[in-house]
Amino acid sequence: MLQALVAHGVIPDMVVGCSVGALNGAYFAGTPTLEGVKKLAEIWRGLRRRDVFPVSLHTLIGFLWRGDFLISHDGVRKLIDDNLPFKNLDQARLPIHIVTTDIVSGDSVVLSDGSAAEAIVASTSIPGAFEPVQYRGLYLADGAISSNTPIRAAIDKGATRLIILPTGYACAGSVPPVGAVANALHALTLLIARQMTDELDDLEAGISYAVVPPLCPLVGSPYDFSRSSAHIAQAIANTEKWIVRGGLERGGIPDEMRPHAH
Repeated sequence: MLQALVAHGVIPDMVVGCSVGALNGAYFAGTPTLEGVKKLAEIWRGLRRRDVFPVSLHTLIGFLWRGDFLISHDGVRKLIDDNLPFKNLDQARLPIHIVTTDIVSGDSVVLSDGSAAEAIVASTSIPGAFEPVQYRGLYLADGAISSNTPIRAAIDKGATRLIILPTGYACAGSVPPVGAVANALHALTLLIARQMTDELDDLEAGISYAVVPPLCPLVGSPYDFSRSSAHIAQAIANTEKWIVRGGLERGGIPDEMRPHAH
């Protein structure tokens, strides 16, 4: 999505992201160019599950018998340390705001300065799998818990025109997907899409927005990086078509993302 937008000269004044969007958004805020986006795509194409989710026999035993967290932060930290072109959030070329969740209160916590690594690791810490990050006296976890699409955070920072890049959307089909995990993810992403549409419909006057159509259906597991290249190519092609057809100027929410009554 981002590559097609930048190729058409769309460069934002600020970036707001949470969960995996915190990682992608921070990298783009550091290198807000077409070359930078292409490099980001190459990074994702080169990743394997073990690079980000290094689950081993040791971690599984700890998870089952001692109640430890399933996955170490080491993989995400290495990904950040190896590739992010700045150390502190306020050193990025574009203002970057990372949304996390205080798991004690459930409130959104927006980080705009300080350690980029701590902010991103916190925002990508899926509860139960990753340990919450203790930072600034809070226990911070995945920003998607409290604000999967951080619309309000962007508006609070002064945005009046939003370009929203949703990921992980599962289409509403005629039958449920196969498998317990697939069903759970399908239900969660449909809920998130509904929440996003409701929040956008309730925006005050003076705020305009355009939602880039996500991949639908999204094939494969979110932990299966072997499909990254195909997903990136499809997203670029779909976003290009959307732009050419006037999606940016028209704005709004794509029809396929709105819930339909049956």
